[in-house]
Amino acid sequence: MALEMRLPAVRRPLSETLGRDSKKHLVVPGDTITTDTGFMRGHGTYMGEEKLLASVAGSVERVNKLICVKALKTRYNGEVGDIVVGRITEVQQKRWKVETNSRLDSVLLLSSMNLPGGELRRRSAEDELAMRGFLQEGDLISAEVQAVFSDGAVSLHTRSLKYGKLGQGVLVQVSPSLVKRQKTHFHDLPCGASVILGNNGFIWIYPTPEHKDEDAGGFIANLEPVSLADREVISRLRNCIVLLVTQKMLLYDTSILYCYEVSLPHQIKDILKPDVMEEIVLETRQRLLEQEG
Repeated sequence: MALEMRLPAVRRPLSETLGRDSKKHLVVPGDTITTDTGFMRGHGTYMGEEKLLASVAGSVERVNKLICVKALKTRYNGEVGDIVVGRITEVQQKRWKVETNSRLDSVLLLSSMNLPGGELRRRSAEDELAMRGFLQEGDLISAEVQAVFSDGAVSLHTRSLKYGKLGQGVLVQVSPSLVKRQKTHFHDLPCGASVILGNNGFIWIYPTPEHKDEDAGGFIANLEPVSLADREVISRLRNCIVLLVTQKMLLYDTSILYCYEVSLPHQIKDILKPDVMEEIVLETRQRLLEQEG
C-alpha cells in the first residue's frame, strides 16, 4: 500500500502588504452593522432596538444610504445582463427549463433564441415541434439574463452568436460569490483553453476553437475528439480553479492564469495535495499583489 508522508518545509516570506490588503466589513447573523437610523435597510438586514442588524453571514455593501449584506454562500440571485451557464432540465411548450444554480428553474423562451442559420422570422409551429432538435434534456448552454421575475425566477436569452449550446469540456460548480463581476466572462487563455465564468457559479472549461462557426446559430456542438495536450491543459485548469475555490480566492481570468502558471512545475494529480496547494496559493497571491501594486 502506497503511503505518503509530509515533512516540514521552509516557507518563503511573503510581502508585508499581503496582510494589509483592503479588508471587507464581514458580519455574522445578529451583528450590529450601524446604530445610525439614517440608513435604509437592504437585503440581509433587519431592524432591532433602533439598530441595523445582519440576518446572514457575509460582507456589508453600501450604496449611498442603502446598506445590504451580500451572503458569502448562497444560491444564485439573477441580475439583468449576467452571463450564466446552465443545463436544460425540461422541454415545455415554447420554452425550455434551465438549471442555473438558483432557487427556481430559469426559463429560455423559443422566441429568445437564434434559429439555426441566424434566420430572423416569427417562430412557427414547425419550430415548436423541432425544439428537441435544437436543445434537449441534459444539454449545457451559455446565455444572458434578460429579465428577473417577481418570484426570483430568471428569463434567459441566447440572441448573440457567442451564446448557445456548449460542446466538449469540463463543468466546475463553485459558489456564485467567488466569481468576480467583469465586463466580459468569456476568456481565451494563452495556455490553449478557454473559460466561461458564469455569474451563477457554473464554470465551463473547453479547448479554444480554431475558427468560430457563425453559420450554426450557436446550436451545433463540436464533438470531434480532443487531443491529449488539450485535455491535460483543461485538467490542470480545472484543478487550479478547485484549488482557488478551496482557498476562497476570487475567480477571474488573471487569478486563474497566474495559478495555472505557478502550478506548471507540479504534476496535474499533485496540485490538490495540501502542501502543494498551500505553496501554489501563496505564490499566486504574491503575484496578484505585485500586479495590483
